[in-house]
Amino acid sequence: MTGNSKLYVGNMSFKTTEEELRAAFEQFGAVTDVYVAMDRMTGRPRGFAFVTMGTPEEAKLAAEKLNGVDLGGRALTVNEARPKEEGGGRSFGGGGGGGRGGFRGGDRRGGGGGGYRGDRESRESY
Repeated sequence: MTGNSKLYVGNMSFKTTEEELRAAFEQFGAVTDVYVAMDRMTGRPRGFAFVTMGTPEEAKLAAEKLNGVDLGGRALTVNEARPKEEGGGRSFGGGGGGGRGGFRGGDRRGGGGGGYRGDRESRESY
């Protein structure tokens, strides 16, 4: 790990709560923040979260100990969260690069990584 205390937690059960995550990670140190990603349209969990530990050392220990551990019937994927890309954040479209923008007519004003913003702009133009 590179000194980052924020962890990505993937492959979560949609029923796993913020409190359950906090309890699992607190075994390895102070938990300063838990963010369970929710779908903006449905309000349901998206199956991943971010947990911020008190120190990079605690984050490293938690990642080592909890990666692959069963929580809510699913084997968690836990690793260091990657920082957001400059100028647009993460691509939520899946498949990297252009995200969802690719099948809607190619590059939108020089691209920017797809994601929700692109979807919203596309819908408004109909």
